[in-house]
Parts: sequence; C-alpha cells; structure tokens
Amino acid sequence: MRNEFALPVELLSRPFTLAEAQAQGVQRGRLLRADVQSVSRGIYRPAGWDFDLESAARALSTATPGGWISHVTAARLRCSCLPTWLADSTELHLSKPRSLPGARRKGVIGHTVIAAEDEVESVGGMRISTRTRTWLDMARLLPLNDLICMGDELIRVPRQSLEGRDAPFATIEELRALVGRHPNLQGVVRARQALELMRVGADSAPESLLRLAMLDAGIPEPELQIRLWCADPFSPSADLGFRQRRVAIQYDGGHHLVEAQSLSDRRRDKTFEAAGWTVLVFRKNDLADGFELATKKIKKALRSAWVDPAVASGFANAV
Repeated sequence: MRNEFALPVELLSRPFTLAEAQAQGVQRGRLLRADVQSVSRGIYRPAGWDFDLESAARALSTATPGGWISHVTAARLRCSCLPTWLADSTELHLSKPRSLPGARRKGVIGHTVIAAEDEVESVGGMRISTRTRTWLDMARLLPLNDLICMGDELIRVPRQSLEGRDAPFATIEELRALVGRHPNLQGVVRARQALELMRVGADSAPESLLRLAMLDAGIPEPELQIRLWCADPFSPSADLGFRQRRVAIQYDGGHHLVEAQSLSDRRRDKTFEAAGWTVLVFRKNDLADGFELATKKIKKALRSAWVDPAVASGFANAV
C-alpha cells in the first residue's frame, strides 16, 4: 500500500497558506487529507495543532495582501496592557484600507479603516498596526480607565538596564497628533478623554488605576516615581506620593512577593520612614475592590501628615 505523502517539516507546527504549501511542493489535493484542516480561504493548519495566536496571525497576514493585524490581536501580540477579560483573547482582528474589499473570513473580525502608511509596519514579515495606532483602534473597545492604562504604558520612560531601551514607545504629543489625523474614527472621543488623563510615570496598570481612583475620590494629583532625594538618581522612589506631605504610596504586585524583592521593598520603605515620611503600601486585594479602602487610607494620611507651611492652605482644602 502506498504511504501518504508527508507534509514538509516547515508546515507541521503552524498554520500555512496555500502559496506556502505549493512553494514546498505540496499539491492542492494533498491538503484535502485528514491530517490537514482548512481554516479559512487559502489558509490551512495541521490537524491537532495547538492554537498559537502569533502563528495564526502571521498566516492570516500572509494570506491577505494589503491587510494587517490590528485591534485586540495586535495588542496581545505586542504584550500591551489589557484588562483581564481581554488578556487571553484568541480573537483574530484584521484591518484593510477602504480601497480594498472588506475582510470576510471565517473566524476573523474584519475592519475597514483609514490608516496612514506610518501607522502600519512589518514585524518579522507580518503586517501589523503600530503600537500607537493599536492604542487608537482600542479606543472603541476599551473602557476609559483601561484605555488610559494602555496609554500610560506607551508613554512611560523605560529603564535601560531592565528593558534594553531608554525611550518611550510614544509621547503624548505624538498621540495627540495621531488622534488629530482621525477626527471621525469610532472611539476618537474616548481617545481624547484618555489623553487628558494619561501621565508619564506609571510602571503598571494597577499604578494607573490607583492614581485614577485617587482623582475620583477627590485627592489631589500625586507625583509619580517620586524620589526621596531629588538630585540622586540612585535614590529610593515611591510609585506615587506627595512631597509636601511626605506621603509615599507604593503598589506592590505579585513579583514583590519574591524574597529578594520583598527585602528590597522593606529597605526602601524604611528609608522613607527614617526620613519622616508616611509609607502606604497597597496590593492585589486593594486593586480588587477598586482601591476604595486605599483612597480612604490615603486621605487620612494626607490629613494627618506633616506639611510644608508654604503650601498648607491650598492643599488642606483639597483633602
């Protein structure tokens, strides 16, 4: 009995297009056998393949000339800050310009949009919306606070030693210019609102959400990444704080439970306390209740803390 013609190794672990299969010498008829599944027009995958978002998106991009990966899919592939209900999404979003027919594929969410050339890029051969354009596209899908968190991630200044870069992905001015180019885009009003509330300095979504909860509670705008000693680049710092009141606020996420990090955190907090600061530390359980109890603790600390007499009158009225 004749053995089945084996698929090339390059096609065994990922989705692939008809053109890719034919380039490997695979005839169309071979793709009708049981060990191959048709995913969408011109896209196939090995039977039993475990879903992988990047591989699926790459095949979709390859099979759609003129289109690009966008929205939730682009945000996930770029590891953007997303709320929990989208963090594990397997949705495949594809955008195409209005000059081309709309995307109509099984299992694909299509978008017909206006986009400038510099709003789409090629990453490893896959066409995908830029980080800034992805943020703007997500304005139609995300609640305001989550859009702010995603924006804060774009404009934060990274640490070269940890991330291998020292420039933010974008600036507020660049995002304003992008929004200004698309006045009729769905979600643009929310994008404008987010821009007014985004701040440089949040290192995580919970930090952004804590700051927004403070503003909602009527607490004055805090300083972000506040150094104990302003002129010392090696000074311990607080995620948020009020120098005039000597109140330092920390959000310690899951990685702060690691012993080495926990020891470092305790040294940091004791240094602030030795300098006469009140240190408030919040964690995941505070995030879960929307920082309701946290904001009450912050208000109490601000009312009772030392304050520079030069700024006492204006600050006291705010809390």
